[in-house]
Amino acid sequence: MKYILTLLFIALCQFAFAQDLRSVLIQQLKNTHNNKEWFVPANIAIDGLTAEQASWKDGSGNHSVGQLTYHLVFWNERQLANFKGEKESKFSGNNEETFDSFDKKTWNDLVKRLDAVMVSLEKIIADAPEAKLKEWAPTIANISTHNAYHTGQIISVRKIQKSWDPEKGVK
Repeated sequence: MKYILTLLFIALCQFAFAQDLRSVLIQQLKNTHNNKEWFVPANIAIDGLTAEQASWKDGSGNHSVGQLTYHLVFWNERQLANFKGEKESKFSGNNEETFDSFDKKTWNDLVKRLDAVMVSLEKIIADAPEAKLKEWAPTIANISTHNAYHTGQIISVRKIQKSWDPEKGVK
């Protein structure tokens, strides 16, 4: 009986850890997607921009908001495909190419794609088996860090462009 209770306790601890890990990872993704908490998430950072504003560059070699958004979509969609066991999109290995496929004509679609891939990542993490969740945890944390980093760049570009409303920031 003592042995069974010990096994049950271990199983419950593992379940609680998995739920806690899952909650943390989902919260990290949501904070970089659409939940304004410690920093501005991607959806708010790009909200209200026109295609022309998204294409603007400051002339110093910085990427445009559109290029940064395309880069996020590229890597998030690629990782989502990986999590699903699907074939990843073709990629030469040159990271600069992941910024260069932005086109003003596709800006509105790109905004929708960013939201959709973030929702899909959150869902796949919510539904992932415990073993996959543990395996993916470092990658998910890196996705969130990567998203937050480039979202910060988006806000910086918008500030230089004078298209950023400081009221959208975290108070």
